[in-house]
Amino acid sequence: MFARTPRLTLRPGWPEDAAALTAAIAHEAVAFKLARLPWPYTIDHATEWLNRPAGADVVMHILAHGGPSPRLIGAIGIHPDDSHGGHEIGYWLTPDAWGRGYATEAGRAMLGIARYGMGLKRLHSGHFMDNPASGRVLTKLGFRTTGVELRHCLALGIDKPCATMELALSDALSEDDPARMAA
Repeated sequence: MFARTPRLTLRPGWPEDAAALTAAIAHEAVAFKLARLPWPYTIDHATEWLNRPAGADVVMHILAHGGPSPRLIGAIGIHPDDSHGGHEIGYWLTPDAWGRGYATEAGRAMLGIARYGMGLKRLHSGHFMDNPASGRVLTKLGFRTTGVELRHCLALGIDKPCATMELALSDALSEDDPARMAA
């Protein structure tokens, strides 16, 4: 599955993305804001991740346009979420892409995929309390805070407070706003 927005292409990760993925994600500033990223992150981690068997996850690399060729700036995915029931959306961006609206733009595209491509009715998400920018992105996407819980941060090896959030997809999109995607 692929999706296009005015500034971005969302597409699956490919094995040949390993070096670009490593360069984009291997920053403490990224790793310490994510729950399941090992640290330090190496090209071996990227290669293993990109070669994993397809499962119930929908994970898309975020490529920004504007230069001589699209550049990998992050990823966004929807994963089964056993702890809260249903599915969870998560994302990350490389630090030089922060503050430009890319996460919100990619998030809107993924909400269309969740609703129209996957038939989901509800999504969960969360952000570590020391990452309020991610909370602002989720709020712009229509998520509402449901509480706070401790979540483990693999990179730091500790539990951190995490705001939990939820979205009914019928509240997020209208029938006049179909997702632009291709299988």
